[in-house]
Amino acid sequence: MRTSQEWITHFRQNATQHRVNWQHTPTLSPAERQAIIPSLRAWQLGETSDGKHLLHAAGKYANAIGDAHYVEAVQLFIYEEQKHGNNLGRYLDALQVPRAKKDWGDSLFRKVRYFNTSMEIWTLAVIVVESTAQIFYQCMKDASNCTLLKQICTDILIDEAYHIDFQTERMAIIFSSKTNVGKALRQVVYPAFFLFVSLLVWAGHRKLFMAGGKDCWSYLRKMQYKYNKTLQRIMQGHSNEVQPAMPGR
Repeated sequence: MRTSQEWITHFRQNATQHRVNWQHTPTLSPAERQAIIPSLRAWQLGETSDGKHLLHAAGKYANAIGDAHYVEAVQLFIYEEQKHGNNLGRYLDALQVPRAKKDWGDSLFRKVRYFNTSMEIWTLAVIVVESTAQIFYQCMKDASNCTLLKQICTDILIDEAYHIDFQTERMAIIFSSKTNVGKALRQVVYPAFFLFVSLLVWAGHRKLFMAGGKDCWSYLRKMQYKYNKTLQRIMQGHSNEVQPAMPGR
């Protein structure tokens, strides 16, 4: 498990990596545009958040646990997400497609996070969204023959793998501080939340997922795998009981 200082070093080093060659011309067929553009515009909007509510929660949490470096690590994480939004926006600009100004999924998430100051809820939400993002960007990559878009997706996928590690390690720390009753409750709440958000993302982007080769059941199976790999890892060592699966699976 890395310290906040070690994560700061990682994010700073990763910011020096340039994996996208913007000399490539964006090329999408009419069918690819129909399947990809609506979801790309919506996701691009979601990647452009200023992160001020997350930073507020991180500051409150960092003061409580005495980790002065955690806020900077979160800030660098936000910068990396904004880089994704900027790259997607630049791609849309190159296609002469207007950027989205409003999306129901983004609006819902913004309303929820406006009132949230819990680092636990923030971290759980980010883990789930980043997990869906891995499937989203892989499907976008598979649904297109555009070299530039594939490079953008690959760059994001590399970043997202570290983002999930960053958030999962924090969740393990938060989870370990809970009482036995609190841990038992979370073993019910976590997978239910994971499934709920997964279904919301499917509802908003099913056309893109299907274009990338994922129907609803294969998408949910993949999310089940990601739940087993991330959230259940949080609970290891805290219970000898069999860990729960996502509801309905």
